[in-house]
Amino acid sequence: MTTSSGGAGSDPDQSTSRAAPAGAEPGHVVLLGDSIFDNQAYVNGGPDVTEQLRGELPRGWKATLLAVDGDVITGVHHQLLALPDDATHLVVSAGGNDALGYAHLLEAPARSVAQALDLFAAAQERFAADYELMAKAISAKGLPAALSTIYDTPSSGPAYRMIRTALTVFNDSITRAAFSRSISLLDLRLICNHDGDYANAIEPSAQGGAKIALAISAWVDPARKVPRSTVIGGV
Repeated sequence: MTTSSGGAGSDPDQSTSRAAPAGAEPGHVVLLGDSIFDNQAYVNGGPDVTEQLRGELPRGWKATLLAVDGDVITGVHHQLLALPDDATHLVVSAGGNDALGYAHLLEAPARSVAQALDLFAAAQERFAADYELMAKAISAKGLPAALSTIYDTPSSGPAYRMIRTALTVFNDSITRAAFSRSISLLDLRLICNHDGDYANAIEPSAQGGAKIALAISAWVDPARKVPRSTVIGGV
């Protein structure tokens, strides 16, 4: 669903061999957020998301990586300060590190399911407040934008079911923020759906990165046929 260009030291003008849609001006996709996009350190010398996205974009398009490994939701505000003047599309993957900060709740004692849910409700409120401010800042740029859900974790992991269930609390905040502003959604839970898509429990492998890059390119180029959904957020 978007396009990405390299980070520091890369050539943002490098383009792909695919032809752009007839009559369309070349675009410039900017990737914001965390290590879902800034995953070069986790692919063992293989291509990262930025490099793979470069290979999927139409000829003449640019991609810029502003995402920073380890950043949380509030870090996106700082990343936006470096937004290129010619940016045409924004893609954000943020929130995974924030959710990781609440991992201790999975081990917190509770007298009932209701009490456990109340603990997660409080965490969700704090997460949603930060995410709403970030989504508002993205929307204020007036550019086509896509937000990303937090993907699951390898299904072979010992806590897969528990983690997947807990993440729905935070993904609900992401989907609400996107749909209430008519921002596109890149659902990484559906895109990275095999263990091989993960380099570890939280970062994408080269295989997963290729799937993310393909999804982003399909978002910026409607001619590429992929499953799409329409959400009516209000009337």
